[in-house]
Amino acid sequence: METIDRELAAWLVRAGLVEDGADIVVEPLTGGVASDIWQVRARGRSFAIKRALAKLRVARDWRAPVSRNGNEVEWLLEAGRIVPDAVPHVLAHDATVGAFAMDYLEPEDHPVWKAELRAGRVDPVFAAAVGRAIAAIHGATAHSPEIAARFDTDSIFHSIRLEPYLEATAEAHPDLAPQLMSLSRDTLATKIALVHGDVSPKNILVGPNGPVFLDAECAWYGDPAFDLAFCLNHMLLKCLWVPASRAGYLASFDALAGAYLAAVGWEPREQIEARAARLLPGLFLARVDGKSPAEYVTTEADKDRVRRVARPRIANPPPTLATIRDAWEEELTK
Repeated sequence: METIDRELAAWLVRAGLVEDGADIVVEPLTGGVASDIWQVRARGRSFAIKRALAKLRVARDWRAPVSRNGNEVEWLLEAGRIVPDAVPHVLAHDATVGAFAMDYLEPEDHPVWKAELRAGRVDPVFAAAVGRAIAAIHGATAHSPEIAARFDTDSIFHSIRLEPYLEATAEAHPDLAPQLMSLSRDTLATKIALVHGDVSPKNILVGPNGPVFLDAECAWYGDPAFDLAFCLNHMLLKCLWVPASRAGYLASFDALAGAYLAAVGWEPREQIEARAARLLPGLFLARVDGKSPAEYVTTEADKDRVRRVARPRIANPPPTLATIRDAWEEELTK
């Protein structure tokens, strides 16, 4: 057990979440690298509070505006209007404090998808549901001037996604820097729909009614292909984490991509797939040579496997996602 600071404690009282002077129990939750998160229990009530960090918990210097906390709240509210079962309910928010409170979803009923994948419980049907939910949010917000104005967060998205992933990787691979820097610029300039920005298994719960999305700190009105490529990247990387479940991860890649693309109606499917196929190898390489390396890809042999598949496809992007997936499967069978 630990305590929260006085500012947060006073805000909980002002927000009506706890009574003044009431005994509360606070326990830290796994907040990843970008935020502090706690579970709060008071007089039979349980909820979570989250506060963004100005300096992320990674080895390299990585900073981002804490105002992203408010953008996350707005994404949760907007997504909740589109797919109500796919997000936790927001209870309170204070931009001055830089924190918000939301429902605490018990892990017994809402296990983290990443933990399920780690345990070898790989379900392509669930992966397809993830694809459909993401596509629903993209489709409902596509070409909306009102959403574009509310989520005009280019600077945050650049600082927390494009710079640490694509641009940092360009520094590590100077021969590919023109392609990676162009990819970063083109992605930032593409304005189509509301993007979550961190559709990762660690941020998705396996709920009784389907996927539940968390951690939308990178929320941005931009290129929906980023969400698709970002999540598919994890299906590829997990093949190195649990090799025995490789077939399930690749089947989940196929199911997620297929369900998502089948739901695309806001633009030609081949266009968004081509952008996702251009992004995917860059994001793939970034997880071994960018600022946020995958913690389970540790050996140089595995890192080189990623590089062998990613590098030529950054130089010459394929038009389809299946091309990258098949190249990775071939690499893994060598």
